[in-house]
Amino acid sequence: MSQKPLQILSDEAWLEPFAPAINRRFEQFQSAIRTINDYSGSILEFARMHEYYGIHFDKIRNGWIYREWAPAAKALFLMGDFNWWDRNSHPLKRNHRGDWEIFLPFDHYQHTFIHGSKIKVRVIGANDTDLDRIPAYLRRVIQDEKTHDFAGQLWFPKNEFAWTDQHFSSKKAAKMPLIYECHVGMAQEKLGVGTYKEFEELILPRIKAGGYNAIQMMAVMEHPYYGSFGYHVSNFFAPSSRFGTPEELKSLINTAHEMGIAVIMDIVHSHAVKNVLEGLNEFDGSADQYFHPGARGYHEGWDSKLFNYGKWEVQQFLLSNIRYWLEEFHFDGFRFDGATSMLYHHHGHVSFDSADKYFDAGVDEEAVLYFQLANTLIHGLKPAAISIAEEVSGMPGLSRRVDEGGLGFNFRLAMGIPDFWIKTLKHKLDEQWDMFELWHELTNRPKLEKSIAYAESHDQALVGDKSIAFWLMDKEMYFSMSVLEQNLVVDRGIALHKLIRMITLTLGGEGYLNFIGNEFGHPEWVDFPRLGNDWSYQYARRQWSLVDTPHLRYRQLDAWDKVMIHLTTEHQLLSAPPAEQLFLDPDKKILAYTRGGLIFVFSFHPTESYFGFPIRMPEAGTYHILLNSDEKIYGGFERLDKSIAYPTDKDKQVHLYVPNRVVMVMERKN
Repeated sequence: MSQKPLQILSDEAWLEPFAPAINRRFEQFQSAIRTINDYSGSILEFARMHEYYGIHFDKIRNGWIYREWAPAAKALFLMGDFNWWDRNSHPLKRNHRGDWEIFLPFDHYQHTFIHGSKIKVRVIGANDTDLDRIPAYLRRVIQDEKTHDFAGQLWFPKNEFAWTDQHFSSKKAAKMPLIYECHVGMAQEKLGVGTYKEFEELILPRIKAGGYNAIQMMAVMEHPYYGSFGYHVSNFFAPSSRFGTPEELKSLINTAHEMGIAVIMDIVHSHAVKNVLEGLNEFDGSADQYFHPGARGYHEGWDSKLFNYGKWEVQQFLLSNIRYWLEEFHFDGFRFDGATSMLYHHHGHVSFDSADKYFDAGVDEEAVLYFQLANTLIHGLKPAAISIAEEVSGMPGLSRRVDEGGLGFNFRLAMGIPDFWIKTLKHKLDEQWDMFELWHELTNRPKLEKSIAYAESHDQALVGDKSIAFWLMDKEMYFSMSVLEQNLVVDRGIALHKLIRMITLTLGGEGYLNFIGNEFGHPEWVDFPRLGNDWSYQYARRQWSLVDTPHLRYRQLDAWDKVMIHLTTEHQLLSAPPAEQLFLDPDKKILAYTRGGLIFVFSFHPTESYFGFPIRMPEAGTYHILLNSDEKIYGGFERLDKSIAYPTDKDKQVHLYVPNRVVMVMERKN
């Protein structure tokens, strides 16, 4: 009996030549699930190794058990404040599974093995190294302010955190994510590291007021170097202690949920810090415990280590990591960093000029399987969870269900859109903007795969690049942002900033993302303290005082963002089918389309305005301007009258006054 073809092959005729490869991927997934089920009962049970490894209190035996997976190691010794850092007194022994283990009876250690005390594990490795390491599954790691040494910390708070988010669901955010990408440490205006508590009290209310229904938190997992933006992870189960305690992170997430905001974690399973003392590298003295040995296990561009996704224990480590963050901290999903790098042996550093590149020997099929397993686990634990891939190659089926022949993500990041905007602003004069190219870049995506559109994220804000606001207005942002003065550079910048955000939001995807501060045109890049800037926090912060000052034009950009997000929510625009083009004039630089029952009319012309301009509507009736970017509150020139009604003529056209550099949002009233 022949098997029914996978849905992706029925939907996408162009994939038919690759049916053998797609079927093989699905068979590989089915085989892996069968093996996992035979071993653990289910993938949910398989992903519980964080409950076995690490340090746990055993109520039956009345004491603490510490276990570690270090197959090639010759000896392990637990040490810390509890034994006055004696490197020999507490050896671990191999158990029946071959794991290293030690038991500490409560009666003997209740006064020394205590909350807040420091620990490490001494590992005599396969290569005869003798090093003091941090247990791989440990849940808290701290840095000594004087010596800068990292150590594990026992964390046994007297009272468990009391969650009050039982009635929260991420379903709304999963249906139409409006994501506020943020970094706790750089979220405050002060010259220093922000905390979970400060973010909860000072920043969450701003995000709520902005209308966003999800936050995407960067740099959650512990990382030794602050300047890595959280991408060189050392301790995968430890929330970064530089921002506060685990309970303070839980409080932040709980408060977000009470505000109706979902919390997505920027999870880094694409690579790990190469540091030996702080991280996983050569933990048991071998080169291939968690990572591939040799060149395959090292990413030259990132100077970091690459996981072996085909190894059973590595799959368990990473899948358990996913379960831990979802259950212990109530995260509502993940944005997977570096998915392109994971999917290909060449890390995506080729031209994807042929569909063959998605299925040839350059693809890391073990990483493909890992994503299928990860997304199966995520949605098995939390059906309403949001799973997003940072993927630029266009891998077919990335955000299709696994049982349809896909990789199982809910969304892919539309990474080509910000690249398009930066290239346009960098290399083209306003009169050279190509409306056909603009339409193509913002609508060219798989019909049955959802995308998160964004004009800029943290990638574009990093030092060495510029935010869109800075590309548009540059140094004038420092001197000419007062509403009391006129400046042509600033007028142009504010007008285009509004248009770029609105067209990206309404045309570019089924979700939208904004990086912290960009909603009001934050003027500066992000640069973390480092040797090259004399360890300065000047650019590792957000200057909220700019948007809070009534006479500065940042407030106008912020007001536009709020009304734009509100419009999207009220009309469920991103849940609607993709936009349908109504009109495009490349010379007059006018573009009109309809989505979610609304009409969007854009003029990107730098100088010309048009009177009585005919634009065909989808149906006959009388139309009104619901919103326009030329209102004074948004930094415009009040050239449009919202009280005017626009009836269609016999050709279903309305005749509009279309000023330059403006967007009108119209609605049919009857």
